[in-house]
Amino acid sequence: MYLLAFAGACVLIAMVPGVSTAIILRQTLRAGRGSGLAATLGNETGILLWGLAAAFGLSALLVASQLAYDVMRIVGAVVLVAMGAQSLWQARKGSRQSEGAPEGAVVPGWRAPYLAGVGTCLANPKAAVFAMSFLPQFVPAGQNVPLTLVTLAVVWVLVDLLWYGLLVWTVAKAKAWLGSPGVRRRLEQISGVVLIGLGVRLVVEAR
Repeated sequence: MYLLAFAGACVLIAMVPGVSTAIILRQTLRAGRGSGLAATLGNETGILLWGLAAAFGLSALLVASQLAYDVMRIVGAVVLVAMGAQSLWQARKGSRQSEGAPEGAVVPGWRAPYLAGVGTCLANPKAAVFAMSFLPQFVPAGQNVPLTLVTLAVVWVLVDLLWYGLLVWTVAKAKAWLGSPGVRRRLEQISGVVLIGLGVRLVVEAR
């Protein structure tokens, strides 16, 4: 029963737009379904690692250390601002590109979007704090705590994969319209502003 309640909570959390949603949508719009799915797998690798860290108490070290938390917060903000600036540059560059090259083109392959997903998730200390505070609430009394936390982390990842997979599929289906030159430039600009905004918020937000 607790797994069903936990899965429902995970669905609601996944539906709230955040850093993960921004990165996955950005990759899908720029390079298609494969890139979006690679970013999703990268993000879920990070989620699983944070879940495992919570299960074995490693996240507690980050929560207890203000210096470690601040370093991760700044690194995460730099990554987000850099990606946002790249999107704005692609939008500006796309307006001057010739018809012969696709606008906003990125290097094909799964590695870059996968690493983008992993990196932004692991560089986000809020994810660690969330894993520490969220997962233990669903551990029933008398259960093996580490084993139950690992199980919950896996369920969290599976729910995320289903939600983001559906999101990537939907966006990829609409890419014929979304991929038109004017719309793509506008989406790159919006993506850039959102990522930079998230990065700035990560810096100025109190713990």
